[in-house]
Amino acid sequence: MSKNARHLRVMIAAALLTALSIVCGKYLAIRGGDILRFSFENLPILLAGIAFGPAVGALTGAVADLVGCLLVGYTINPIVTVGAISIGLFGGLFFRWFRKMPLLARTLLTVLIAHLIGSIGIKTLGLSVFYSIPLWELFLWRTLNYLLVGGVEAALLWTLLKNKGVRSQLDRFDERS
Repeated sequence: MSKNARHLRVMIAAALLTALSIVCGKYLAIRGGDILRFSFENLPILLAGIAFGPAVGALTGAVADLVGCLLVGYTINPIVTVGAISIGLFGGLFFRWFRKMPLLARTLLTVLIAHLIGSIGIKTLGLSVFYSIPLWELFLWRTLNYLLVGGVEAALLWTLLKNKGVRSQLDRFDERS
């Protein structure tokens, strides 16, 4: 397969993952009061980074956040957008860095670190600044939120990545094949 065909396939897959992130994050989210929102918007962003690399993961996070905000009428918060970018970026980086680890440990660490940096760190700061909520209060609630959500996301990603059918389809995108 030509390099251009591979790039086109990756762009199409990233666009589908972006759309899935928007649906999961903006339309299927479960609100828990004014502070908490349970959603799996980061699952497709993490998968984009893991499957296609940090740059595609970062771009998927950026587009999902920006387009999702525009579609539902949210004000764009640039700090939160940087958080979404970092989830895809670090998801892709850490999954590659931990390649010698067993898949379960690799997936757990990747999701944990990506959420610590992007969701709990950067996005929490952005939400605190934007909504004038004390950082420590938001930090506590979002840490609890992402322990639960991140655990489910890691389990789902691990289940997908250990599936031979999914792996064979992802391997079709690999430039070395």
